[in-house]
Amino acid sequence: MRRPSLPFFVVAIALVAPAHGAGPLARGDAFPAWSLVDQSGATVSSRDMAGKPYLLWFYPKAMTPGCTAEGQGLRDSFAAFQDRHVEILGVSFDAPADNKTFVAQERFPFRLLSDTDRTLAVAVGAADSTSQPVAKRISYLVGADGKVRAVYANVTPATHAKDVLADLSAR
Repeated sequence: MRRPSLPFFVVAIALVAPAHGAGPLARGDAFPAWSLVDQSGATVSSRDMAGKPYLLWFYPKAMTPGCTAEGQGLRDSFAAFQDRHVEILGVSFDAPADNKTFVAQERFPFRLLSDTDRTLAVAVGAADSTSQPVAKRISYLVGADGKVRAVYANVTPATHAKDVLADLSAR
């Protein structure tokens, strides 16, 4: 018996469809391995973060109003995060030079990482495809064991730092 072939339009769609992300991770999921370049050109990886909790906050674009407000809140609460031994790392699709300017302009005491090929963003639901122009505003609190402790999918830039710190205090 002969198998029916797929219609041409289905094959054509499959050939041109972009790679899509799997959506946001959930609490308890293992955070995928990653390696990105920071604003100074140094490579930072999940291997470097092993054994340390960290907040990985994806932001759409350096030096824009919402991203600046979010970064300022994290900067102003930096000591409270340090007291809880949580490292803050920002991630965008911006080039390291743009992130370097953003860090200098806002005096951020934390590193900003460049996911210019969007690989990590797609893997964790901060982008739907590698052609997405900017990252979604989403953050992950990753435990020292490399597992997601909290997902912040609906971030309000002005209160994000306080929201995360409230969760850390409740734990």
